[in-house]
Amino acid sequence: MMARLSLLLKHRWREATLARNSLPEALLSRLAQQVSASEEQHSGEIRVMVEAGLPLSYLWHDAPLAQLIRQRAISQFGKLRVWDTAQNNGVLIYLLLAERRIEVLADRGLSERVPGEVWQSVVSRMGAAFAEGDFETGLTRAIEQVSALLQQHFALEAGANNPNELPDQPHLG
Repeated sequence: MMARLSLLLKHRWREATLARNSLPEALLSRLAQQVSASEEQHSGEIRVMVEAGLPLSYLWHDAPLAQLIRQRAISQFGKLRVWDTAQNNGVLIYLLLAERRIEVLADRGLSERVPGEVWQSVVSRMGAAFAEGDFETGLTRAIEQVSALLQQHFALEAGANNPNELPDQPHLG
């Protein structure tokens, strides 16, 4: 019971202000510009989502925390319509601040071409930067790595244009 109460407090105590304090407007703007510039090179779409804590509806479930975080990332993948790109090549970079957990989810067009170890490498590099409190470096590197994968598998032809299917601005939940 105490463990559950501690988990509830940890996630609900950290509201959106934690996300705003960790990711100030200037950083969010730089990340949006980086996503926008990246998407000029390939046909994929990148979304970044940051949440301070899990909603209560997740915290009440009697399941391992890692499973709940993964379920939340999958839920947001759908809610933010990352799955709904023309070439099924959207990628969600999901960050849960309360647990310092990261999930990177790629739609089937890209996930079929990129092994799981590569995604784990992206997460590990982000995690190392975050452990030092450097969210900007972690997110910047992750966007660069995802961009490189999208350029490798979904590069734009010369003179081609990539319509922006999803917002470039990071989503704070």
